[in-house]
Amino acid sequence: MAQTDCDVLVIGGGIVGLSTAYALTRAAPGTRVTVLEKEQGPARHQTGRNSGVIHSGIYYRPGSLKARYAVRGAAEMQKFCAEYDIPHAQTGKLIVATERGELPRLHALVQRGRENGIPVRELGPAQIAEYEPHVRGLAAIHVATTGVCDYQQVGRHLAEASGARIRYGARVTRIDRRPERGVAVRTSDGAVLRGRVLVNCAGLHCDEVARLAGDEPGMRIVPFRGEYYELARPELVRGLVYPVPDPAFPFLGVHLTRGIDGGVHIGPNAVPALAREGYGWATVRPRELAATLAWPGSWRIARRHWRYGAGELRRSVSPRAFAEAVRRLLPEVEADDLVPTAAGVRAQAVLRDGTLVDDFLIREAVRTVHVLNAPSPAATASLPIGREVARRALRALSGT
Repeated sequence: MAQTDCDVLVIGGGIVGLSTAYALTRAAPGTRVTVLEKEQGPARHQTGRNSGVIHSGIYYRPGSLKARYAVRGAAEMQKFCAEYDIPHAQTGKLIVATERGELPRLHALVQRGRENGIPVRELGPAQIAEYEPHVRGLAAIHVATTGVCDYQQVGRHLAEASGARIRYGARVTRIDRRPERGVAVRTSDGAVLRGRVLVNCAGLHCDEVARLAGDEPGMRIVPFRGEYYELARPELVRGLVYPVPDPAFPFLGVHLTRGIDGGVHIGPNAVPALAREGYGWATVRPRELAATLAWPGSWRIARRHWRYGAGELRRSVSPRAFAEAVRRLLPEVEADDLVPTAAGVRAQAVLRDGTLVDDFLIREAVRTVHVLNAPSPAATASLPIGREVARRALRALSGT
């Protein structure tokens, strides 16, 4: 069997795994890093299937990892894109209240943004029209530091710039971890790779990888599919337009995003996926679905959020219902303006009691660092996240 010796084995070639490899080789030159990615290229799942937004950090609780990493990461991501000539733009965005009941939550976002050090401008209806002539609302806030980029290109440049050895088509099937000998990983092609420390950045499969390593993560990944449409009349939207989020649910709601390619994406909704990589209703993997249904937290989510979930399912099967949600922000939209496009799947960590893990969750074990929840804004914040994971991996490495 082929063998590769290295200092750190990183499982997962999405943006967090690649940022970790990038940070490792910069923080400790000479560190031998190998990245194992089961697909034939980088950033094929969550990284490459989102709206491409560089988030400002306005939504996140002050002092949380999400807030700190997003604010720092937004500036770093734009700098990284400029350095490597990756298409990007600082567009700014509007968060729009369309009902009076949303106004207190909008004002709370203003305060949260200021606590996080983010410049925020409050707008009335006439000022909304100055930014977005076709958008209607009672009030809004403008967040100037939001932008867009191509995260798949970011992933490719991180892979090239990291200096790590990256093995594609290397699905991990077994992990043998021994404190005195290090970590050995077997891949689907029969290769065995040995490292001193293992970093788990497997995204949609991170809990499974943790269990392969012999660690009980205390959570399970419950996949939610986010479905998108493309706007057939992109001239109706100049930039980024978001609703006021519902703090009881960790998703931001259907929003409008003019991407770096000039097209306008609408979405996502959030419906249960029937597989961890279930990008459509036709993709069903019984073993993965059974594991989701066997986790007590899944049923507790369903009982707690069934009304919200019913609305999301309705919008999934009915373009007209989806258009109704969009018309709250953009009244001129009709169902015929919505063109289906690629969906994404979010790896949502759920605790046994049904709690949706809202922040980054990184746990350490013997010779191992597990990234168990990397929610939005993980792509935005990937450079500082990568440094934090690398710091922990280097600490584990020095302890060996």
